[in-house]
Amino acid sequence: MDPLKFGITLSNRGVVLGTRTPRDLLMLADKVEQNPLFDSVWAGDALYVNRRLDAIPLLAAIAGRTERILLGPAAMGSFALRNPLVFAYEWASIDQLANGRARLIVAAGGGGETLWNAESKALGVAPSERRKRMYEHIRILKHLWRHDNTEFKGSFYEFADLVLEPKPVNPNCPIWTATNAARLASGAANAASSGSDYALKQCGRVADGWMTHSASPRAIYDSWHKILEVAKQHGRATGHFDNCVYHHIYIDEDEDRALHEAKSFLDRYYSTNYTKERLQSWLTYGSARTCVEGLRKFRGCGARRITLRLSTEQGESEQFEKLAGEVLPYVNEGGTEFSLDA
Repeated sequence: MDPLKFGITLSNRGVVLGTRTPRDLLMLADKVEQNPLFDSVWAGDALYVNRRLDAIPLLAAIAGRTERILLGPAAMGSFALRNPLVFAYEWASIDQLANGRARLIVAAGGGGETLWNAESKALGVAPSERRKRMYEHIRILKHLWRHDNTEFKGSFYEFADLVLEPKPVNPNCPIWTATNAARLASGAANAASSGSDYALKQCGRVADGWMTHSASPRAIYDSWHKILEVAKQHGRATGHFDNCVYHHIYIDEDEDRALHEAKSFLDRYYSTNYTKERLQSWLTYGSARTCVEGLRKFRGCGARRITLRLSTEQGESEQFEKLAGEVLPYVNEGGTEFSLDA
């Protein structure tokens, strides 16, 4: 069984909220680069919904100051809104700066209805088109990165006689899709699901990897195997496929305080009022030992990597040191916690 790998999700929305500066984000990325326990750094993305420091220049800055870690958006919710012919250039350039370490994770996006509709109207993309555009944009990026002077015809874009240079350093520059846990009528995340059947099948058909959140280990196991099965049914090799679980963490010997601090941060970060049940679907909290046990549950279920947001307003450095010193060194010790019979 391969060990779990770990990443850090930067809180780039904190620049708008006043809890992080751009320099804070870059310094945390530096710490990730310097610590061999981590293999990746990620940044959230949105435009006028869930406003934040833009992921593209942030990731470009990180690419230019690191040499080892993977980097990418988690996930690029604005992907369907961006012009794919322009974005293909931007992402190829980021992969050049990163020397092949870029991982593009895309999503259809989401947010409150009022802002969602205002953004869609302003940018001329109907909400009903976002998912269709997302899949077409994936095709466009791969077309421009692999073919010169070749015609492309889609539902939204047609072009010919174009050459994109420089292309990504990685000739198979990976594009993953993100699927989210289904929502119950209560608004809580359904941990038994890690995305719709259609989205999982599309991941196997067109993507090179997968990100999810708020899903149980069994849901991750079932979904990952479905993605791989669909890919193989379509004649695709899966040796390069990869995945990542998007998660949150707060480490404190006082479990009640840990939950309170994490909830205060996440409520503000996502502009909502989370129930304890909802938080527990994508947050590990409590003592270092409790956090080790919580993360260890994902071992053996098919999850390759977990990226963790340090869910704190002001104590990010302290939380990073606790995570790196008291939690991650022990997660991959011992046997697997996951069992299909559990």
